[in-house]
Amino acid sequence: MKICSSVGDMRAACRAARHGGKRLGFVPTMGALHGGHMSLVRTAEASCDIVAASIFVNPLQFGPKEDFARYPRSFDGDCALLEQQGVELLFAPSVDEMYPAGAITGVTVEGLSDKLDGRSRPGHFRGVTTVVAKLFHIVEPDAAFFGQKDAAQVAIIRRMAQDLNFAVEIVACPIVREADGLAMSSRNAYLDPLQRKQAVVLHRSLLRVRKLWDGGERGVAKLIAAGKEEIASEPSVRLDYFEVVDAGSLDPLKGSVDGGLVAVAAFVGATRLIDNIVLGA
Repeated sequence: MKICSSVGDMRAACRAARHGGKRLGFVPTMGALHGGHMSLVRTAEASCDIVAASIFVNPLQFGPKEDFARYPRSFDGDCALLEQQGVELLFAPSVDEMYPAGAITGVTVEGLSDKLDGRSRPGHFRGVTTVVAKLFHIVEPDAAFFGQKDAAQVAIIRRMAQDLNFAVEIVACPIVREADGLAMSSRNAYLDPLQRKQAVVLHRSLLRVRKLWDGGERGVAKLIAAGKEEIASEPSVRLDYFEVVDAGSLDPLKGSVDGGLVAVAAFVGATRLIDNIVLGA
């Protein structure tokens, strides 16, 4: 696996890799890799000739009181995992390489970036779309692979790619879960054993909504109330939001619906976790 730390080296390596019409897949990450990331790599390998990845903990998507400094970092282990999985190119830039002194340009997807996590974390999605736009320019992938766990992020990146005419297919891959249903996340490493058990309530709340839906319930208010009630059954878990929204626009749905994205975010101790399911898919 070739590891590039500069924009110029990664751009040159990717252009060489695509020579002859080869299809280049790209998996952007912040490291601390787990089974969810590996599923993205495997999906990319199944449809692409060459797979590139990135490891970059992006400071722009962390708020001033968030966990940038303590975000888990395991670069050597991550490299070993990616190489074992067959990734051929890895971009691992420094912060200064990605954001040179004096850089003032950002990318914002107006209207979508202040919904769900964007409402709870002001500026978060501007940081995400800025770094992803830069990565797309550097790597020039034919397809980029993202996890469905970050459903709002997928919707926003998909819209950005459409509006800015990026020649890249955005592929959303299914959520990968632990045996008890907890969605895999790098932030799960923050949880102590008790919090780890409590965190499963996010998945339980979604399963409860799914059960109601499968039983014929279509009223958004009742679905949300059931989900919130399940979260409340774990008193030490603090709900951030529980919503049913349109998966593309992220607008809240009301009344009786034929489908939608059910999204939840909650704090387990100091750790903020997210999860979701899609109804009517």
